[in-house]
Amino acid sequence: MKLADIATAICASLENADPNIEIAGVAGIEEAVAGQITFVANPKYAAAARTTGASAIIVAEDFPAIPKGLLRSQNPYLAFARAIDLFYKAPSYQSGIHPTAVIAPTAKIGANAHIGAYVVIDGDVSLGDNATLLPHVVIYRGAKIGNNFFAHAHAVVREYCTVGDDVILQNGVVVGCDGFGFARDGDRWEKITQSGPAVLEDDVEVQANSCIDRASVGETRIARGVKVDNLVQVGHGSAVGENTLLCAQVGLAGSTVVGKNVILAGQVGVAGHCHIGDGVVVTAQSGTHGDIPPGAMVSGSPAFDHKQWLRAVGLFNRLPELARAVRKLQARRSGNGEPAENEP
Repeated sequence: MKLADIATAICASLENADPNIEIAGVAGIEEAVAGQITFVANPKYAAAARTTGASAIIVAEDFPAIPKGLLRSQNPYLAFARAIDLFYKAPSYQSGIHPTAVIAPTAKIGANAHIGAYVVIDGDVSLGDNATLLPHVVIYRGAKIGNNFFAHAHAVVREYCTVGDDVILQNGVVVGCDGFGFARDGDRWEKITQSGPAVLEDDVEVQANSCIDRASVGETRIARGVKVDNLVQVGHGSAVGENTLLCAQVGLAGSTVVGKNVILAGQVGVAGHCHIGDGVVVTAQSGTHGDIPPGAMVSGSPAFDHKQWLRAVGLFNRLPELARAVRKLQARRSGNGEPAENEP
């Protein structure tokens, strides 16, 4: 594919390169060779742009000029993602039902469905047009699923759950598994029936081995455009707002409400019944135990203002030194002399 055609396809302007160069693929900046393109989105890789073997580099519009072919873009990371699509073609799946699939007579299957080996679709399921269900996918009774559904091997949608259009479930996802609800009865725990469904709106993707629990009453809802990373736990009765990102190993306890355009970074934990406002960013490995106002950025466990957390972390390694200084001052004031040097 000619470099000029790539520039047009990804809405980038071409600079300092032959537009007729043939490009065969994309690669990381350190691995790229002639005939490939790469990108720089993180400033720490700017120096590598001068030494890369790539024929052209996708960069931001304000990236400094260098003696390399450049594809300038308002959003270089997005442009690079679209460039990948020009060269990588995912497997296509022809419509049809594998002979080992088990489909209940009362299930309704839309047009152009691909139903793979050992798929099970229970009674009263409604599956929209252009669905792709790869081997061992299981759809429980009464589930309602929209158009363009794509379920990778071993994904499960449980009873009476609702899934919108253009939803992708990666391998091992479970939508609508029982919420963790138990009531104490003397020395034992009695299971609370999880009667409420999980609802995934349009354009949601849930990645491998993540679980969206059903609710005891009401529902668990994942709004339009939410992206859920691997190994995420969404507790029963929670609600996640539009276009929010839940990164790897995030855990939401029951009845958590997360607003729109929120980013919960890896291993963030949110206590139950908390409300996280729109546009909040919670940094990796933080734990939240209360409500967070819209637009805040927080860190730590328990999480607090990110800038204050950075100052606190900067002082952490100096705590022994500061403690010694405080004790020396106290000793001088009391007239008892200075503490021993090896005293912590």
